[in-house]
Amino acid sequence: MMRTLLIANRGEIACRIIHTAQAMGIRCVAVYSSADQHALHVQLADEAYALGPAPASESYLNSKKIIAIAKQAEAEAIHPGYGFLSENADFAAACQQAGITFVGPPAQAISIMGSKQAAKQHLQKADVPLLPGYHGQDQSLAAFQQSAQEIGYPVLLKAAAGGGGKGMRIVHQSSELATEMAAAQREAQKSFGDDTLLLEKYLAQPRHIEVQIFMDQQGHGVSLFERDCSLQRRHQKIVEEAPAPGLSAKLRERMGEAALRAAKAIGYIGAGTVEFLVCKDEQFYFMEMNTRLQVEHPVTEMITKQDLVEWQLLIAQGEHLPCRQQQLAINGHAIELRLYAENPQQGFLPATGTITHLAWPEISHLRIDTGIQQGDEISIHYDPLLAKIISWGATRPAAIQRLQQALSKLQLWGITTNQGFLYRLLQQPEVCHGQTDTQYVERVVSSIQQPSDQHRNIALIGAAIAWLDAPRSPVHYQTTDPYSPWRSNHAWRLNQPNLLTLTLHHGQQAFTIAMREIDAQTLEVALAEESQAYHFWRKGNVITLQTTDQHRHSLITHYQLGTLGDASIKVQCAGEWFHFQQQRHHQSAEDETGSELTAPMPGSVVALLVKTGDAVTKNTPLLILEAMKMEHTIRAPAAGKVTRFHCQPGALVTAGFELLDFEREDVESSDSEVTA
Repeated sequence: MMRTLLIANRGEIACRIIHTAQAMGIRCVAVYSSADQHALHVQLADEAYALGPAPASESYLNSKKIIAIAKQAEAEAIHPGYGFLSENADFAAACQQAGITFVGPPAQAISIMGSKQAAKQHLQKADVPLLPGYHGQDQSLAAFQQSAQEIGYPVLLKAAAGGGGKGMRIVHQSSELATEMAAAQREAQKSFGDDTLLLEKYLAQPRHIEVQIFMDQQGHGVSLFERDCSLQRRHQKIVEEAPAPGLSAKLRERMGEAALRAAKAIGYIGAGTVEFLVCKDEQFYFMEMNTRLQVEHPVTEMITKQDLVEWQLLIAQGEHLPCRQQQLAINGHAIELRLYAENPQQGFLPATGTITHLAWPEISHLRIDTGIQQGDEISIHYDPLLAKIISWGATRPAAIQRLQQALSKLQLWGITTNQGFLYRLLQQPEVCHGQTDTQYVERVVSSIQQPSDQHRNIALIGAAIAWLDAPRSPVHYQTTDPYSPWRSNHAWRLNQPNLLTLTLHHGQQAFTIAMREIDAQTLEVALAEESQAYHFWRKGNVITLQTTDQHRHSLITHYQLGTLGDASIKVQCAGEWFHFQQQRHHQSAEDETGSELTAPMPGSVVALLVKTGDAVTKNTPLLILEAMKMEHTIRAPAAGKVTRFHCQPGALVTAGFELLDFEREDVESSDSEVTA
């Protein structure tokens, strides 16, 4: 019987495992890096041990130290979660040799599925549909060029040892292959310690549908149905749901049977996910198998009313599957959103910072899986996933509506997230009707990357109302009388109309709002050459704004008064946080045309791609930055030359760090934008 469990992971998945294990009466041991010594999973565990410095290679990937800690803590089992060592066959074997139960499949099964070449060889014998591709041992450019030519472009390069979008590149023509291979190999080596690649035919607009399977040690298996993970960007999932919209019962059965054949072909035990690409004609092809618990497992839990972590722990102890196939049924619909620390308005670059305020929405049938709390610092060392927001509904529209409500109520300050982007994504007609594919986000991203002007204007009015009701700075009044009208920001005037003009700055734009107070809860507002009356109500920091056509907006506001009388106002509208300043200094145009190129996010320098003095054309790659396991290329903003580098490969840089000096051929006509 399992009495003590060590969780060899961090963040939300470590917290998720702890909740179930402790409910089963199992003592939980956490491990942590120096960056995570105050993390939530450390606080929740019954006991915690330090692993080492912040980099994963020196902490969460230190398998020998993790096993040594497990022995010291007298843990009978280790749960690897997902990522890090979860699909490391050597680690699973080392646990077994140490007499510790690895909560996962046998090392041999991990090894087979971890090598996409070996996996396809086994699955071909099991009659599992496979995509045309190359998965040979010869990793030379020549071998890949020959195979790509035979398969036909476009092709997809993939890391043979892992997934999650790491080490994955689409190649549209032969001239791109060498560059993309080198980039994919670098990412694969950093993420999985193995730069082996494979090649597949690239399907332009398939759906990404995966099947959750479980096998026990007695050889019994079940399918817990499918999840649709088609909404993704950069090959990383953003939204997952179960069941897959519009999937026929016949196709569901065929895919479930194929997934179980794949598992049985390699002697699988425990939780696994078999991923397929599904075409419009209902043909499906094996993509990969994840030999672990998936990030998106909560949607399966919500529609089956099963605890998959509990299943894992029971099977690891040798027990039979808790249910047979005929006992499992789909109940309602569940959708999961991945809340990332990233900036959608800057190409989804990873974001870092300190969480200064955090309040999760409290809504029925809403689940939040997270490992963060107020005061946490989000660093460059780990995946930018902050939380998973999961909703259940009797119908798919009900689940979507619940998620939109959750995004409109979530309060997370101090770090940039994709919260508003997710809200806008859920509003798209194709998403609402379940008519998406793996390329959908790329097609619509330019239209939903930025919040709409309409929502910004509504937020402006909310900011103005928050300013009206806020106390004035001592800079603006001389009286000490708390009841004096001069202490108020309202437009009170003796024998004059209640008129007020307020200028607020948002980014580099200034907006002037003219307001006339009709009564205590009604304003006539003139903004952008339009005038309209608004009714409003306040409850705490929530403002309800209603237009004359009865359209209501719920806004969350946060007002902060500076020592010099400057007001900083945050307003959340439609899931997006807008930041306004009553006064703001603007950088001069001369300042904005400097010759330095700066880091768009904190990270480490991977490579310098040109030499000092090299003449380059616009968009020439200059250097590569790596942050949160992903590479970003810094390109030339115009034709010119690099006059000096301020960094070398391996250097850690902060956001805004001057990477290099660049001399443009023609400063007047150059484009000062940095692309990454």
